[in-house]
Amino acid sequence: MFFPYKDDNPRILIPYVTYSIIILNVLVFFYQFGLDLIAEQEFTLKFGLIPATFSDVSPSQIVNNYSYRISQAIGRPVTLNVTPASPWLTMFTSMFLHGGFAHIIGNMWFLWIFGDNVESAFGHKRFAIFYLLSGLGAAFAQVFINVSSIIPMIGASGAIAGVLGAYMLRFPRARVHVFIFLFIIITTIQTPAFVVIGIWFLIQLTSGIGSLGPDTTGGVAWFAHIGGFITGIIFERLFHFVRTQKY
Repeated sequence: MFFPYKDDNPRILIPYVTYSIIILNVLVFFYQFGLDLIAEQEFTLKFGLIPATFSDVSPSQIVNNYSYRISQAIGRPVTLNVTPASPWLTMFTSMFLHGGFAHIIGNMWFLWIFGDNVESAFGHKRFAIFYLLSGLGAAFAQVFINVSSIIPMIGASGAIAGVLGAYMLRFPRARVHVFIFLFIIITTIQTPAFVVIGIWFLIQLTSGIGSLGPDTTGGVAWFAHIGGFITGIIFERLFHFVRTQKY
């Protein structure tokens, strides 16, 4: 197991957009954290991306299913009072919801390390657009691979995967410091960005292929990571092409 904890790539601009995204994610997370179990579940069903809302599954079926699940979990009847938002809206809102401390800390840490340099390369406005486009690419990939799933997809990891893809292309030899965990041994190494991000993507790809099948219990949205990463690479090349054209 490995975990990047910093890079040696100096930033050029103050990454206002990266900081704003982190702050917004943290604020939304603590709002979620302050809700009780029922209200938190309603909030997630309202603003999380539910792939089945793109198919013929009705919102009432989804809500009834989760009412039953919670009733079973807490041992008393529960009726959730919520209507999932438009799936087109939740493609955006789901990027700012998280399922726990480990989830948000991991995502925001990766964005903190790699987002500033990509924002410096693109500029503030283009980076904001790029981040949202990467998140949309991630959402479309996950919906395409499992359109019948009623499990809400939440988290910034798909958009951040796009940032990783752009970072790997723009700064392939930037030195990234990585914690290595081998059983009881913990050490650190420095490695080029294309190595550590390439390994990360390979893990997402193999895990995604291994997870193919009906999604009934939730877990990691591997194909959101894959889709976000590929979307990030595509738009990084497109932004680079547009910027370097001479007229």
